[in-house]
Amino acid sequence: MMFLAFMASSCSDSFLELYPKDGLSEGNFYNTQESIILLANGCYLPMRDYEKSQHWVLAELISDNGSHQNNVVTGEATRGVIDQFILVSDNVAYLQFWQLSYSGITRCNKLLAEFDREEIVWENKAIKHRSAGEALFLRALYYFNLVRQFGGVPLVTTPLPSQEAVGIKRSTEAQIYDQIIADLKAADLQFQQAASVKENGRANQWAAKGLLGKVYLTLRDYPKAEEQLLAVINSGAHQLLGNYADIFNPAKKDYTETLFSIQYSESSAETSNRFIFWFAPHTSGGQVTNRPNINIIGAGWNQPTADLIEAFEPGDKRKPVSIGFWEGRDWDNQVRPIAYVNKYKPPISDPNDRSSDNLPVLRYSDILLMYAEVLNQQGKVTEAIPFVQEVRNRAGLTAELTGLSQAELEKLIAKERQVEFCFENQRWYDLKRTGKAVEVMTRHGQRELLLKPYSYEGAYVITPNKLLAPIPVNEVSVNKLTQNPGY
Repeated sequence: MMFLAFMASSCSDSFLELYPKDGLSEGNFYNTQESIILLANGCYLPMRDYEKSQHWVLAELISDNGSHQNNVVTGEATRGVIDQFILVSDNVAYLQFWQLSYSGITRCNKLLAEFDREEIVWENKAIKHRSAGEALFLRALYYFNLVRQFGGVPLVTTPLPSQEAVGIKRSTEAQIYDQIIADLKAADLQFQQAASVKENGRANQWAAKGLLGKVYLTLRDYPKAEEQLLAVINSGAHQLLGNYADIFNPAKKDYTETLFSIQYSESSAETSNRFIFWFAPHTSGGQVTNRPNINIIGAGWNQPTADLIEAFEPGDKRKPVSIGFWEGRDWDNQVRPIAYVNKYKPPISDPNDRSSDNLPVLRYSDILLMYAEVLNQQGKVTEAIPFVQEVRNRAGLTAELTGLSQAELEKLIAKERQVEFCFENQRWYDLKRTGKAVEVMTRHGQRELLLKPYSYEGAYVITPNKLLAPIPVNEVSVNKLTQNPGY
């Protein structure tokens, strides 16, 4: 079914530790401010789950940044075929991402439908505005990721019984984007009235404005993107950290540069992520994860590619933060240095496979580079350069940028985005929105085939229809949705 049954969720005293809990009574639960806070917390949970399990496959592994270490033991193909552009509608990764997305949307719709209940006692009206802003922001983000993956999808903005949900067909991409924009504008207004109850880890006004800027950039509406991004810059609410590595330190989570991130905690299996246990070389045992008790035979995913490694300039401080090298036996029993994702770390204290790295969704460096891009696209090359320079300076690349043409700056910004945000689920969307995906991925595929003769038959056939993922076959058959061309 398209929409999963709504499951009310609760949390501990800290928002950073979200625990799903069952058994809350629909009849008497939604009467208090605290109950609304718990409903708002529940809106984040499906996104937390798909970011740690599916989204990195669909937005990073599929790009020229990531590949996978050959594994003759497991031969796991669900992710591997997506990496190699063999895209089929019965791949469970698409179905799980779709279902979790609509579970999140259902939760947001439920929360938005509760606000006007007369019996709710509001101790602080700012909480009402914050919770409304969260529901609108998260619904927009769920739809933004869906439309960037699948194109037009079913648009639902109110709670519906499952039998009614089955009959809803796909809206157009334009209709989905109109809703996303409306939600983010409304979220901004709500958050403006909730400044007194701002809490780390929750969505807020600047996250809403920044995401709206990204939506306008995706639609190539550069003047409107410029307005939103400049508002974030002028707010002074966020700034670059002095040390790039500090963004990814799970012991000291960042809310200075990070506008919005997915929160993880070692407190339980539900709240934690397993990024390092997926991304370490599967032949490395516990030498990368620091947990030799954890079997990682199924690891080796999001392996940094030669394309990405070579994109870093000499002296770029971001490279060792982003990419590690483990010297050891590879899948073929040969000893060599094997690249792996170094941004995400082993557990701090938990003895199991529970890591607590937050996953950045929107950072201030993203705001700066997007702002530079929208200026450059409008011919304001000289005005754009300082914002690129600021990001490069933090990376140790302090040579002054001078004499760049519009085309040269466009190319530089694309390269900066690739290395700045690698393994943060941005690369595939950047390639698509800039019209470079087929060209870049065709070249990448040719290189991968030479490096990896063990690739699947039919690997790296890059055609324009594959810029949209296939609609999950379950949705096509059960909900009678139209499939994307070519599948």
